[in-house]
Amino acid sequence: MAGKPKRGAEGAPLARRAMLGMLGAGAAGLAAAPRLQRGWENFLAAASQVDATGLTGLLPNPGGFRYYSVVGSVPRKDETDYVLRVTGLVERSRSYTLGELGAMPQSRVVHDVVCTDGWRVEKAPFDGVKLADILDDAGVRSPAAAVRFTCSDGAYSESLTLEQARRSDVLVALNMQDRPITHEHGGPVRLYVAPMYFYKSAKWLSGISVTDKVVPGYWEERGYAVDGWLDDADRHGDAA
Repeated sequence: MAGKPKRGAEGAPLARRAMLGMLGAGAAGLAAAPRLQRGWENFLAAASQVDATGLTGLLPNPGGFRYYSVVGSVPRKDETDYVLRVTGLVERSRSYTLGELGAMPQSRVVHDVVCTDGWRVEKAPFDGVKLADILDDAGVRSPAAAVRFTCSDGAYSESLTLEQARRSDVLVALNMQDRPITHEHGGPVRLYVAPMYFYKSAKWLSGISVTDKVVPGYWEERGYAVDGWLDDADRHGDAA
């Protein structure tokens, strides 16, 4: 995910909080300076990849999205070595390269992205393959009831009910804000669940497994809601 769930009050030591405060104050002025803003975003992107503390995810970013990983380092994938595997309760286990995903029918979802930290990016466009199309391609079989997602960082996971997974606003996303999804934002492929908080949109997506029950994901195991609906979400939206 691009943002992280809230942490408890214990947080960072005082010195680190002071440092974050000073950096945050300086970052606040970047919104009016596009070139400086791009430099700040590049700094956050690079720093997040070597920050085992996750503190870079707390820093403000005038461009909107934050940078955060639950591990210190994530393998980079591209068109030469990326594979998305679909397994579990399916008629046909499947493996998709990045090129194969790009050749499938593409859908576009434009929706506000909201993190539990309180930041929001309004009307962010995502493009990719409907998750429902991938499930149909594999052929879901009984007693399927849910879908579990795993990621190439080796730690992050998420789940949706089968009904949620089949919504038309749930994508296996290849593009974000009209550009290929970068590694820092969870690329080259990430999950995008538009009607839920952004922690449900797993980064660095590498596996989809159809299961007979919902398996709590990384943040759900740490106290977050399994159904991370946004307050204004249509919880009974049209299936794809």
